[in-house]
Amino acid sequence: MSILQRVTICISMIQLTDLLKEIIAIDEYDVDENNIHEVRDFTKFLREFTNSLNESQDKSLHEAEYHGRKVTLGKPMQGDIKKFKVYVKNAKGNVIKVNFGQKGAKIKAKNPKRRSAYRKRHNCANPGPRWKANYWSCKKW
Repeated sequence: MSILQRVTICISMIQLTDLLKEIIAIDEYDVDENNIHEVRDFTKFLREFTNSLNESQDKSLHEAEYHGRKVTLGKPMQGDIKKFKVYVKNAKGNVIKVNFGQKGAKIKAKNPKRRSAYRKRHNCANPGPRWKANYWSCKKW
């Protein structure tokens, strides 16, 4: 392991311990730097904690209820009315369905001229908020 990798691990460990202190109110976690077993135990603890933290945040951020059924937020899928649909939260915090794309039309985004023309025509430099169809359409292009 190089010195740079060790430094980045130490910095991330310090940041995670600060986060832990704020969330769980842990006073200190003493690790003897010379004892490799304590360092390994500490890194294992941090990995498990961050994984559990990420899983709990992912479920709350990516799952929601729309008309009484569970839906995944922010993941475009095959549409029923239009070509694609995606469920997102609007400015008020309500879950809405955004339909976008023309059924039957093929996206030829690999052609640089077509891609450039589309992005200019639809002002994809400023696509607007996530709950608008233009945002998702520009993201596909």
